Amino acid sequence: MRIGFVVNDVKTEYPGYTTTLLARAACKLGHEIWYTGVGDFSLKPNDHTYARARTLPARHYPTGEAFLAELSSDESTEQHICVDQLDVLLLRNDANQDALQRPWARLAGINFGFLAQRAGVLVLNEPGTLARSLSKLYLQYFPKTIRPQTLITRNQKEAHNFIDSVGGRAVLKPLFGSGGRNVFLIRPSDKPNIHQMMEVICREEGYMIVQEYLPDAALGDTRLFLVNGDLLKVDGKIAAIHRTPNAKNGDMRSNMTAGGTSSKAKVNRSIIEIASIVGPKLRNDGIFLAGLDVVGNKVLEINILSPGGMLSAERFEGVAFSEEVIKLLEQKVK
Repeated sequence: MRIGFVVNDVKTEYPGYTTTLLARAACKLGHEIWYTGVGDFSLKPNDHTYARARTLPARHYPTGEAFLAELSSDESTEQHICVDQLDVLLLRNDANQDALQRPWARLAGINFGFLAQRAGVLVLNEPGTLARSLSKLYLQYFPKTIRPQTLITRNQKEAHNFIDSVGGRAVLKPLFGSGGRNVFLIRPSDKPNIHQMMEVICREEGYMIVQEYLPDAALGDTRLFLVNGDLLKVDGKIAAIHRTPNAKNGDMRSNMTAGGTSSKAKVNRSIIEIASIVGPKLRNDGIFLAGLDVVGNKVLEINILSPGGMLSAERFEGVAFSEEVIKLLEQKVK
């Protein structure tokens, strides 16, 4: 297969990224991979989509560091490729990372993904669904039984009333955003400061999400990986990690980018049931790879832009989940 990986910027990729892991797995399994950033596309007068992209020989790269070092070296010269000739285009850029500094980049991958799709390229995840998921509203399309009580508004009075209705403890976060940016835990003692928190979110991000606080969140969350709507498994082992907040500074965010730590997950029957409820819609929406963040019997977020953490799951479980993803991708292309 000829697989294209769309990232925010080839120069800012990290060895531990799930995208790096998937690209290494694809190379190891003999596939031709191409890396391109969201700013590297062009649509030419002949109606074909092109991209400045980098490739590497199909072989085993033992570490993410070795892979990215070679990708950025003289051994990997930048080439102009016709995207229409790829077998599959994986949209792996986190659009919300570009929201402040490069707002033009948020929809670039999705829009050029539509053009590649028009030319017959398999584009994953489905660009139309990705466009809807740029806000955290996507979770609200799933059954209410798996969602925390949630208010989405710009009205501070509505927000205050909701916080009071759930006992004065809630999570305040932007409708758009990722990586734990501008996420606040509201306690009854925080009442004098709530206005300022809301002002920050509404001024910088637009709408705010006010979500009931789940006490189990203090213990962290479980990140699950679903492929084609099914739990990603290898030899009976489930691709998942447990993410724990940084207890040293009292932070309630489990995101790795916010200082959270990961450990081996315990996937119980409740978590498996949640995955079975969420899976069919993900499949119908054209979502090939998704990350679910679960606390207790609720889903806090569904990440279909660029779910990370798979490298940690591989290390904890001792199996190559990334190679299984590429094998399932082979089947999907066929």
